[in-house]
This record gives sequence, structure tokens and C-alpha cells, in this order.
Amino acid sequence: MSDLIFIGFPTEAKAEEIRQKVLSLQQEYLIELEDAVVVVKNEKAHIKLNQLVNLTTRGAASGALWGTLIGAIFLMPLVGTALGAASGALAGELSDGGINDQFMKKAASVLQPGTAGLFLLVRKMTTDKVLADLRGVGGELLQTSFDETREAALREALSAAQAEAETAPAATS
Repeated sequence: MSDLIFIGFPTEAKAEEIRQKVLSLQQEYLIELEDAVVVVKNEKAHIKLNQLVNLTTRGAASGALWGTLIGAIFLMPLVGTALGAASGALAGELSDGGINDQFMKKAASVLQPGTAGLFLLVRKMTTDKVLADLRGVGGELLQTSFDETREAALREALSAAQAEAETAPAATS
């Protein structure tokens, strides 16, 4: 069973930075993700989802390739390309996997205008190592399906930098 994590950040750049950090942890086999989406709420309160993979574009490209091949068999490669691209784009749009887009938009409504969030759908992770790598990155845990102990550990790891900065003595020049 997968776990859902939704973390709020002050900027889109910070949310994207943390998504890249988590993706690098996946390359080290410390976490296995099903989906990682940056959601942005602009100043006009419009919500935009930045998916890892644009399934519509991928479907259109794949459909165009197959349409060209099938069209070539029937001596109509341009018609095959056009029909393949259109059907591939439609199939890509309808086959959205991972986190439900409507759910993300509804959950992102809690964000303040001009801020961003990061949705992670985690299949499995080495919790202690992932939390150590995320220690002090900032952000506010807005929603999770973790149990209370794991949720508290994640909150503590995310806010570690803020607590350390507040308790550190001011540097003099």
C-alpha cells in the first residue's frame, strides 16, 4: 500500500528543488515513488499541476509513431500519423495514473496564493535515511497517510532547520 504526503512550500522553486532531491533518493534506492507532483497556486488563486510526465504528449508521440507505421501499410502514412496522434493524445489524457488530479486540486486549495506544494505518492522507503536527507529542508506538512509516529518524525525532520536557525546565536561581523 502506498502512502501520500503533501508538503507546502513558500515558492515553486523550493518545491521543485525538494522534488528533485527526492527523485535523487529514488535513484539511490532509498525511496520508491509512484508519483511526485508540484502544485502551484498563483496570485489569482488558480491551481496548476506540474506532473513529472505529460501523459497527453507522450500518448500523442506514441500514437503518431504507430499511426505512421500502420498508415504506411495501407499507403496512407499522413492520415495514419494524424489519427494515431489524436487517439494517442486522448488515450494519454484518459490514462492518468498516480495521484488523482481532482484530489490534488482540492487539497491544494489550502495553499496561500503565490505558494506551492509537493505531493508524493510513496510505495516504500527507508524511513530513517530519507528523513535524514530531508532534515531541515523546510516546508509544512499539510497532509499525510502516515501513522502518528511517522508523521511526527517527518514534521520534525522538515522543520529542523527552522528550529536550529531560531536557536543559533547571531553571527557578528
